[in-house]
Parts: sequence; C-alpha cells; structure tokens
Amino acid sequence: MYQSFEMTTSPETGAARLRALRAELSRRGIDGFLVPRADAHQGEYVAARDERLSWLTGFTGSAGLCAVLPDHAGVFIDGRYTLQVRGQIDLDHFTPVAWTGQEVGPWIAQHLSEGVVGFDPWLHTPREIAALREKLPPGVELHALDSNPLDAVWHDQPPPPDAPIVVHPLNLAGEASVDKRARLAEDLRGKGAEAAILSLPDSIAWLLNIRGADIARTPVALLFAILYADGSVDLFNAAERADDALRAHLGPDVHLHGMDAFAATLDALQGKVALDRSSAPVWIADRVADALDFEPVRLPKARKNAAEIEGARNAHVRDAVAMAQFLHWLDQNAPSGNLSEIAIARELESFRNATGQLRDISFETISGAGPNGAIVHYRVTEASDRILSPGEVMLVDSGGQYPDGTTDITRTVSVGPVDPEAARAFTLVLRGMIAISRLRWPSGLGGAHIDALARAPLWSAGMDYAHGTGHGVGAYLGVHEGPQSLSRRSTVPFEPGNILSNEPGYYREGAFGIRIENLLVVQPPSDVPGGDAPMLSFETLTLVPIDRRLILPHLLTSEERDWLDRYHNRVCAQIGALVPPATRDWLKAACAPLPKD
Repeated sequence: MYQSFEMTTSPETGAARLRALRAELSRRGIDGFLVPRADAHQGEYVAARDERLSWLTGFTGSAGLCAVLPDHAGVFIDGRYTLQVRGQIDLDHFTPVAWTGQEVGPWIAQHLSEGVVGFDPWLHTPREIAALREKLPPGVELHALDSNPLDAVWHDQPPPPDAPIVVHPLNLAGEASVDKRARLAEDLRGKGAEAAILSLPDSIAWLLNIRGADIARTPVALLFAILYADGSVDLFNAAERADDALRAHLGPDVHLHGMDAFAATLDALQGKVALDRSSAPVWIADRVADALDFEPVRLPKARKNAAEIEGARNAHVRDAVAMAQFLHWLDQNAPSGNLSEIAIARELESFRNATGQLRDISFETISGAGPNGAIVHYRVTEASDRILSPGEVMLVDSGGQYPDGTTDITRTVSVGPVDPEAARAFTLVLRGMIAISRLRWPSGLGGAHIDALARAPLWSAGMDYAHGTGHGVGAYLGVHEGPQSLSRRSTVPFEPGNILSNEPGYYREGAFGIRIENLLVVQPPSDVPGGDAPMLSFETLTLVPIDRRLILPHLLTSEERDWLDRYHNRVCAQIGALVPPATRDWLKAACAPLPKD
C-alpha cells in the first residue's frame, strides 16, 4: 500500500523527547530552539529524516513549528489543524498556539525575557528569520547553529534519501530542457543577473525534465541547482545518483556534483545572483551577498503548455474512472454500517492502483466520517479510525500522481437519511463552487480578487471556512503549486495554463464537514457575446458526479442548476463507456438532471 495509517509519535513519547532536547540545548548553552515542519527545500512533504516536528511533538500536519523554551513549548498551527493538533500532542507539555492569533516572536517574548534562541539555518528562510527578529525583545538573540541539536538526540533518525533520478519524457513535458534553460537564461540576463540559485525541487525537476522519489507524494529529487545566464546548470546532490541515461538526457551543459561542492561553488559566484528569499534556506542566503530577490522558474512552470494540459485531461479521465467505481462501491457498502475510514481510503487507493498508471497518491487521503470530516486536514490513523454510520456524511479528499498529470478531488457523500443541516450547507458550498467554475474575468486578476465569490452564498447565511478556496497544481509534480492560488492572500494574476483547485467548504465541529473540489485550468481570453473585451475563463478538468442527494434544488438559481446538469452530462459522456457495466448504471443515475421544482 502507498499510504500508512500509523503515527510515528504519540503524546506519551513526546514528553521524553522534549526533555532530551532541552538537555542538549542546556549542554550547548542555548535557551530555546525552533523546530519547524520543514526541510532545506521548504516543501510541503519532507523525507522521513526531516520529520523533526512530528518526531518531537506527535503533530503530523503539513505546516507548523514548535518553539522550545526552558519552561514552555508552543506548537504553532494554522486554522486547518486546530482540532487535529489537540488529539496528537501531549497537552501537559506542549501548548497549541494559533498562528492567526499570535505570532512566534510575541509568544517567545511572553515566555523568555532574555537569552539565546537557536535555529537550523538550513530549515528557515531569510524572510522568515528577518520577520521573527523584528518581534523579539532586545534581550533575546536569534542565532544560526552549526548543527541541529534535535538531530543529536534523535538516535534512530533515518538516513537522507537517495532514490534514482529519472527522465521525464519530452512528449509529456512538452518542451525540451535545453529550450527551457535558454528561455529562462534570457530572462536572467534581462534582469541583470549572472545566475539564479534554485532550491525548490519541483522547479529543478521542471527545468531539467527529471523526476524522482526522494519524498512521498511528490515525484522529485531533493537537489540544489545554479542556473547561469548562458543556460548551463550546476546540479548538486546528483553525481552519485546519475546513470548513463540521465547524463545523456541532461547533456554537456548540466554539470553534476555532490553536495560537498555546493559551498565552494556558491562562494565563487560572480556578479548579480538571483535568490528567492521566501523559499531558499538562510544557509545559502548568508553566502550570497546582495542577491536579487526572485526565482525565475515558478511562474513559467505554472503556465502549463499544451502537452501538459492534454496530459492533465488524460490523467483526470483515468482518475474519474477510478473515482466512479469507488463511489459506486461506497454507495453499495456504506449503509451496512461496517465501513471504517481506513477501509474506505484503502479501497479508493485500490481503484486508482488498478489503472496500472498510478505512481503514488498525490497527498495523504483525507477520509473523514461524520464529525471527523469537520477536521479540515484530518489524517486517519489506527487510533482515530471511525466507522461510517447511516445518517452521516463522508468527506473524502484524495488524488493521484500519474506520469501525465496530478489529480486532487474532494467529494462529500450522504449515507442513508440526509441531515437537513448538512444538505443546506452542502448546497451553499456547491453554489460557491459553481460561481467560480462559471466565472469570466479580465486579465490581471488573482485569487484575492475572486475568492469572495466562492464564499458569498455561505456568508449570506452567516457561515464561512478557514482555508483558501484553491491552490495551484503541478504537472506530475506538487499537488500544491505556487505562485498563484485562489485565496484572499494571493494577488498573482491568473494566466492561461494555470491549473487550480476550486474547493470551498463548511465545517461544523462535532457534526460534519462539507467540501466539494474540482480542478480547473485557465483558458486564454475569448470574446463574450455582446461584450467589449476578451475574458479569461476556466475549463473544469475533474469528471466525477457530485452527490445530488445532498442538494436542495430550491436553493439553486436556474443558471446554477443548468451548470450542474451540463457538468453531469459531460461526466457521463466522457467516462460512461470506460467504467464497468454496473458502475455505468450507477453513473447514469448519479448524473441524472436535478428534479424540477
């Protein structure tokens, strides 16, 4: 199986590990230490070796930080993990702290008036550390450490990953690496830079048309690279893992090195150098004076080319076939009251695996029954596993990594009698999702300009959700990809080729969670009949029925009903012939037009 449901740390082990870390800090003469959920590449997923936050505290979320002081240990989490964190950490020794309510600096100032707080310069960005320093009192100093004290007490820490690096075929990439490098090198020259330091593994994977398996869920190798203004590249942490096929693919202008050559190469750089201070580690930034603050790959990577978009369409058809079979199976078996969250997640993965094309799931499946669905990023474990009972709703958020595309879909389904409050919330969420799907908008707008459209139906009922409406998605790369996103914080303009999720939700603690998610790709501007200017629009990639049993048709406008009926017609047309006969019958019923008032 691709997914494990066991926790590597429990509240019982966290206290002993905290004591060991504090003893090591005392031995080094350090009063505090920051333990982020991060590696040197600032990715969402980290290798087992870098699961320091989980090892120490038990918290397994994809974002967070623990500030360890002599008498306090604060675990900082965002709104997605408010419920999850309390079930995973020892509340007698660790204190959950909401990032939206209290920043790390003020919290440290509250509990430490003077002393030294250490941090690992490989695990934090310059922008993060600069912002933290501004909030600390004069008596508290922030020091970069030569080695990580937590690693010194983690005696069975796994080794660094060293999976093979493989070629991503040109027919799926859509553009040769040499052409990408030439295009981006021209951009560097135009900005007066001689080189750009790349620390994001998905940027390097896209630039060089390579993939890897160093971390779960995202097919990348953990590499560093320097792209020069002549289009050549120095690639680090690759020399020992490259075979003849990879060397031939990369060609003579990509030079492979071990990590032992990285520091000297950075020290020898001449002229202006580009570096993203929001994603590169402090360790690198400290070696590069007066760097230009930009990363040349992220925007071009987010503009999917024709081959990548076609690959995404194909991957979504394949994924939809698996999802339809899964939802059919769930409808047949859920009323029995014998299905657990883990059993449901495993069955879904088995349908995806049966495609013969699944390389991995694209993130840890969220399989939340009843009240567990209200935990936004719930991750079921053997300890938390819950039976799905009739009268509840089931939220399943999942995705697959296929060689031609990355998928991400959430469906919330009803089991047995429908809860009227859940149906009302579901219908309001659906209205917001449809509003984004139908949108036409002028060039230059980003997520901050349109996010409210997804929330408006909920707002009118005094409801909301504590997460963004959508995120970027890679092309057989990260399921969460920047720089664009569909959220109130993002002003990065949407461009043709961007793939984004559209996933409004609503979560009632202790009762149910609702989320409906499709992936969309931004289409080039086109004329609107009777309009004055071309407008961008979305094409929906996801092709899976939305549970009609949870829809209150009288709350939908005629335009919203028409959109849903057209969507379901398209689902049947594109995947109906690809599913088994029994599932085909189920699909026709699931995609039937909404009943007339």
